[in-house]
Amino acid sequence: MNPTVFVAVHGGAGNHTRKSKDDIKRGLRQACIQALSKSQENSVLTIIENAISALEDDPHFNSGYGSNLTIDGNVECDASIMDETGDYGSVAAISGIKNPICLARQVLEHAKIPDGLGRLPPMFLVSEGARTFAARHAHSIQFIQPEELKAPRAVDEWRLWKERLTSLAKHDGKHDDQLTGMNDIQDTVGAVALLEGGYAAAGVSSGGLLLKNPGRVGEAAVYGAGCWAQTGMACSVSGAGEHIVRTNLARSIGEAFARSEDVDPHDVLYRTLIDKFWTLDPCRARGEPSPNAGLILLTKSDECNSVRLWCAFTTPSMAIAYTSTVNPVPKAIILRRPPEMDKQSNDQPRIFITAVTL
Repeated sequence: MNPTVFVAVHGGAGNHTRKSKDDIKRGLRQACIQALSKSQENSVLTIIENAISALEDDPHFNSGYGSNLTIDGNVECDASIMDETGDYGSVAAISGIKNPICLARQVLEHAKIPDGLGRLPPMFLVSEGARTFAARHAHSIQFIQPEELKAPRAVDEWRLWKERLTSLAKHDGKHDDQLTGMNDIQDTVGAVALLEGGYAAAGVSSGGLLLKNPGRVGEAAVYGAGCWAQTGMACSVSGAGEHIVRTNLARSIGEAFARSEDVDPHDVLYRTLIDKFWTLDPCRARGEPSPNAGLILLTKSDECNSVRLWCAFTTPSMAIAYTSTVNPVPKAIILRRPPEMDKQSNDQPRIFITAVTL
């Protein structure tokens, strides 16, 4: 008898337009379907890998094929994956790899192999080192030409914003209100899964910031920042990478759950986002009074034997979908915070939290 599986995916926290909602929801549903396609293998990591691979192949998301381009017009991807045992693998600033999440999974699996000389295996590889590792140890990884990762949408957006950046430089760097829209497309994709017995896994993948510096590493590749898993709980994060890294946000949420008995997930999420993220002094000191973040969280309640999907975000919207082997038809939603939140001052936290029982 196959175990009961619960899966949720996200298409990033940001400002999803009404025009793109159908494409986004369709892609998220497909990721859920692909996640369950091999759930009979009883591997929670495979479920995460399958889900995120589907999102990486979809040009409507900022990961894999749809990734934002660097200032030089290239694709550099970050990805990580983790399970409830603490096994973890990540890659950063890689190009020419069709599915970065698959390489992150291979880094995780390779670390389980004893080394004859007692060397510690890597859990995080970057750039050409990650590609070399793939060629030597991960023969299932699909290499492609770097140009093949450039989706037409991403190229068009790069040209638009590069021209605006050039125009801004000609005006002595004075702030251009047109540049504020760039934050709409800084999202990251991710997935979380729970199996019977408390098995859990989480993952995240991103093309990073539009017009980022080559070699920049975002939260999607940093341990404890973009994803976290522990027994009965899995979390995947999206948003402003540097702020998320400073707060080690995914791990902070996991540790808050671990410290508390009879925990109220809503309270844990709200307090963590307030204390560790929204009011974080480094964010405000760097001129960011309202940092952007969003997350999905799967939790298992032993008392009522139920699984709940939580979603929390500080951005105007967040795109999610979920499914299970009990209810295999996936449901996709673009959640939007109440309009009254947009009218609040920056001193008032704009944190929207909601949940659904799966």
